[in-house]
Amino acid sequence: MNQTIDLIRSHRSIRQFTAEQIAPQQLDAILAAAQSAPTSSFLQVTSIIRVTGTDARKQLAQLAGHQPYVERAAEFLVFCADYHRHSQIVSDAQTGYAEQLLIGAIDGALMAQNALLAAQSLGLGGVYIGGLRNYPAEVSDLLELPDRVIPLFGLCLGHPDQQPEQKPRLPRALVVHQEHYRRDLDRDLLAQYDQQIEAYYQARSSNNKQQSWSSQIRAILTKESRPYMLGFLQSRGFNLK
Repeated sequence: MNQTIDLIRSHRSIRQFTAEQIAPQQLDAILAAAQSAPTSSFLQVTSIIRVTGTDARKQLAQLAGHQPYVERAAEFLVFCADYHRHSQIVSDAQTGYAEQLLIGAIDGALMAQNALLAAQSLGLGGVYIGGLRNYPAEVSDLLELPDRVIPLFGLCLGHPDQQPEQKPRLPRALVVHQEHYRRDLDRDLLAQYDQQIEAYYQARSSNNKQQSWSSQIRAILTKESRPYMLGFLQSRGFNLK
């Protein structure tokens, strides 16, 4: 339809990068695009930590689940929800509300998506690193994050050294509802999608496996997911009320 939509629809996560660095003017454009994202009530509650140190990158790669591209990417950005800045401006700021955590996470995600789209428009690629939340306290200590600042996720950026296949998304009829939520899941449509995902995993050029989407989410949602997270958030002044 147009170049912007084509760019968005062509998204692939890139985990292999060349040794080429990102030009300073490109990084500046990427960060400017990130800051141009919408922000709830103009609060601007996101901070970005650009990590360039070799030792820090290595530690973050290990903390994120031994993901080597955290070390190898030309740039690694950590997006944080940040109310510390605001508490310095407003000494009696009322923080710690669950709504503020949602705002921080949403604002951070919007900024990161702008950053990745800008990077892709420049011929670069990237991948988000949610694994930083495996050890959020250790990541926070490494990045010297103060109270009221938490790491949300990282973003690897660089020049792609792979062309992975595009992973099929859910059928739109399972995602988009008309006027009201349809409570009954279309099992036939889901079964078709499961078959599509199984075929994708078996045919893709790397990391082949035999798994449907339903079995994948079952494996994820039938076990505890970072049960320490509530305690960590509260220790940093988030989600207290």
